[in-house]
Amino acid sequence: MLMSYVGHTLFSVLITWIVYLLALKLFKKFNKSWLNPLYTATILLVILLLLLQVDYETYSNGTRLFSLLQGTAVVSMAVPLYSQWPFLKKHFHKIFVSIIFGSFLGIFFVWLSAKVLELKTEVIASLIPKSVTIPVALSVAEALGGIPSLTILFVLTSALISLIFGPRCLEWLSIKSKIAKGLAMGACAQALGVGKSFQWGEEAGAIGSVGMTMSAVLVSFFIPILSLVIR
Repeated sequence: MLMSYVGHTLFSVLITWIVYLLALKLFKKFNKSWLNPLYTATILLVILLLLLQVDYETYSNGTRLFSLLQGTAVVSMAVPLYSQWPFLKKHFHKIFVSIIFGSFLGIFFVWLSAKVLELKTEVIASLIPKSVTIPVALSVAEALGGIPSLTILFVLTSALISLIFGPRCLEWLSIKSKIAKGLAMGACAQALGVGKSFQWGEEAGAIGSVGMTMSAVLVSFFIPILSLVIR
């Protein structure tokens, strides 16, 4: 049993690591945002696992190490928050008000579009938390009666679209403020947006982390209201 577990873990870790390196090399070679390694690696992994006839449960059991490391990676985002605290404190009111209105309008337009398209209640509940991190989105969707698999699809699709078109929209609108750019990317594209924000400087990255965190918290607080609205 132990050897079987170790074997599954080594297989899953190695295949994930190799596929990610290939995806990263592909991204660096062509330098296209839609070739983000997170998504290309996922697609390559799915294809490879299907070809090797490895079921998802076997692969998933071997990747628990990554789940442990994911927590460390999320916590590490607090480092730039600490180093940039004076800057964040100075602009806190702008950040807070922007996140509140942005989260509310985002949810409202999703709900309005879903009603116009006459989508089912379960689909609406799965779609509403599309702009927050997956763990929070799943919790919100579950509380609203949504479908977890659809929620994951909506979150990943939303993050990818935001990553591809977000910087272009900011450039087209001539937005130069690090606060606005970091906040928009962090709130819309989650961790991918935070990573992009750091390319504009540590201040933008820190604000991106705040945007990602606060939007998740606010959407969670909206659950009681949302549960009444979507039904």
